[in-house]
Amino acid sequence: MHIVVCVKQVPDTKIIKINPKTNTLDRRSAPAILNPYDAHAVQEAVKIREKTGGTISVLSMGPPQAVAVIKKSVEIGADQGYLISDRAFAGADTLATSYALAKALEKISRQQPIDLVLCGKHAIDGDTGQVGPGIARRLDIPPITNVIEVSEVNKEDKKVLLKRKQIDGYEVLQSQLPCLLTVEKEINAIEYAPMPNMIKAARYEPVIWSVNDLADVDKTQLGLKGSPTIVGKMFSPPKLEGGKRLEGNPDSQVEQLMEILLERKDLLKVNTANS
Repeated sequence: MHIVVCVKQVPDTKIIKINPKTNTLDRRSAPAILNPYDAHAVQEAVKIREKTGGTISVLSMGPPQAVAVIKKSVEIGADQGYLISDRAFAGADTLATSYALAKALEKISRQQPIDLVLCGKHAIDGDTGQVGPGIARRLDIPPITNVIEVSEVNKEDKKVLLKRKQIDGYEVLQSQLPCLLTVEKEINAIEYAPMPNMIKAARYEPVIWSVNDLADVDKTQLGLKGSPTIVGKMFSPPKLEGGKRLEGNPDSQVEQLMEILLERKDLLKVNTANS
C-alpha cells in the first residue's frame, strides 16, 4: 500500500498581516508552518498504514525552505518526502499548482505505484479547496472531498469505505482505488511524535526535483504563465460593531428593536426575501 500525501507550507494566518499598498498577504510577517489540514492528512495516512502496512510519501511544491514541512510530516510518521522546487513554479494559482503536483505524482508512481492520494481540505492561505480535485482530474482518479472518516481500506479488492461531510449530516461512500481524498480536521487528532520520528525528521533530507526532472511537462502550464486566476483586491473585513443593549420592560425593548430595524431597512428586505 503506497499512500502519497500532498502538503503545503503556509504562513500562520493567526499572525499574518495584509500589505495595505499591494493588498496581498505579507508572508514575511508570519512564520511558515505545515498547513493544518495537511497535517491531519498525514496523520490519517499513518492510521491507514497501521492497518494495511505499506509506505507513506509526502509531496510538496515550494521554495527550498519548504523542506521544513516535509520534515514535519516525517515527524508525524511519513516514510519519505519529495519537494518540487523551481522558479518555473513561482506564482502558480490552483490550476498551475495541480498540474505541477500531478506531474510529480506521475513520476513517483512510476517508481512505486500509488494506491491512495490524501490532501487537506484546503490550504489556510487560500481556502479554495481546488488543488486536490484538480490533481485527481489530471490523474483521472476519483476525487472525494470533505472526508471525516476512513472506515475501511481493502487492499485485495482495491476499495475504500469512508464518510463524507455534508451540510446536514454525512454520507457513506465506497470508492475504487486509486483515488484522492481531501480530509477535514475532525477526521483525527494529531498525535505526539515519538522520539525516533523526531530524530529521523531532524536528519531527513527529502528528494528535491526541479522542473527538468519531471517528464512531459508543458511549461506554459506552470507558474504565472499557467495561472489564469487574477486577484483584483484583498482586504481585511471591517471589524464588527458593538451591539446595542435594549433597556426597560419587554414592551419598551420591542419598540427599541423596531426602531433599529426600521433604521436598517436593508435587513428588513433580506428577511422579507427569505420568508
